[in-house]
Amino acid sequence: MDKKIVNFFIKKVIETYPKLSDIIFTPYQPLEIILHGQVQRLNISGLKKLSPFQTESIALALINNKRRLLRELITTGSCDLSHQVGNIRLRVNIFSQRTGYAIVMRKLPESIPTIEELNLPSVFKEIAKEVSGIVLFAGPTGSGKSTSIAAILEEINRNKSVHIITLEDPIEFTFTPYKSTFNQRELGTDFNDFATALRAALRQAPHVIMVGEMRDVETVKIALSAAETGHLVLSTIHATYAGQVIHRIVDMLGKAEEQFARIRLAGSLRWIICQKLLPTQDGKRLAIFEILKNTLRVQDAILGQGEQETFYDILTKGSTFGMQTFDQCLIRAYEKGIIDEDTALIHATFRSVVRRGIDQIKVKRGEITSEIEGLTVEEETKDSFELL
Repeated sequence: MDKKIVNFFIKKVIETYPKLSDIIFTPYQPLEIILHGQVQRLNISGLKKLSPFQTESIALALINNKRRLLRELITTGSCDLSHQVGNIRLRVNIFSQRTGYAIVMRKLPESIPTIEELNLPSVFKEIAKEVSGIVLFAGPTGSGKSTSIAAILEEINRNKSVHIITLEDPIEFTFTPYKSTFNQRELGTDFNDFATALRAALRQAPHVIMVGEMRDVETVKIALSAAETGHLVLSTIHATYAGQVIHRIVDMLGKAEEQFARIRLAGSLRWIICQKLLPTQDGKRLAIFEILKNTLRVQDAILGQGEQETFYDILTKGSTFGMQTFDQCLIRAYEKGIIDEDTALIHATFRSVVRRGIDQIKVKRGEITSEIEGLTVEEETKDSFELL
C-alpha cells in the first residue's frame, strides 16, 4: 500500500476523533481506536473488516524498507518505530499474531506538555531541580511514563542551562531548546543497544541522561555509575509499585552482588514514580501516582536495616516529603467525585485501606456505609477486637 494513502487514512481518523489515544489494525477486525481508555470499532464504508493482506501492506509501508526493522520483525516478532503525518507524531508497534500482522499506533502530543498543563504533583518540580542521582518511572504500558518524563525534561529545559542526552526507542517527543541543549538519539538509527549508548553518553559531557528503558543488567549498572558520578539519570522500568522497583533492580543485578547493589541503590536513588491511568466519571482518564522519595528511612529499608518497615508503610507516613501511595491518591480522587467507588476499589493496592477511606468520606457526607443495619457486637468479642 502506498505510504501517501496510509498517511491520508491516519490523518482522517485522527481528525474525526481528535481525542483518541491509539489506532489498532487487526486482521479480520474493523479498524479500532482507543478513546478515553475504551476500545471503539469504526464503521467505515468499504472497510468493514481488515484483511491480513491490508494490515501487512500498511505495516510494510510504515517500515519503509528499513532493514533493521524488517530483521527485528522477522526474528523477534515485533518492531517499534516512530511515524509522522504532518504535525501528528505516532509511536508504532508492528507485531505478528495468530492471523497475521497487527499494528498499534499511539498518538503523541503535538507539543511538549508542561507539569502545569498535565496537573502533575508538585514534587515533579523538585525532581526537575535534582542535579545527580537516578529517578525511575514505573507503571504499565500506556500509563503515561514517557509523557511524565518529557514534562520534567521540559521543566529543566526552561530553567537550567544543561546538556541533555536522550536514548529512546523510538524518539517520542522532539524538544525545542530553550536554556538547555538537547541531543536525542534513537535505537537502531543512532545506536544499537542502550548499554553501549549509555556508556558512550558518559563521554559526551551530559548533565542529564534520559534512558528509554532499563532492559538489562548492563544498562542498570552503567545507569547507577552515571548517577554516582554526578549525572541525573531518568529512566523507566517494568514494575507496578515502588517496592517492586527496588526488588526488581536488586534481582537484575544478581544474588552474588545483592548487598553491593543495595548499597549503590541506596546512595544513588532519588525518586521512584509509579503511575496508572484510570477512567473518570465524565468518561476521561485520570493519572494517579505512587511517589517514593529516598529518605534515611527509605535507605534503611533498601539496605534491610532499621525497623524493617515495608515501603508501603514508609509511603503512607511520608506525606511531609511529598510521598504518597496509590490508595491515598484513589481516596482523594473519590472524595472529589472524579472517580466512582468501584474504580477506586478495583485499582486499590489494599482494598481494605481504600474501603475504610471511602467509608470515612461517606460518614462525613451523612451517607450509608453499609446495607446491613442493626448489628451489635457482643461485649466479649468487642474486648477481643480492642486487644488486636
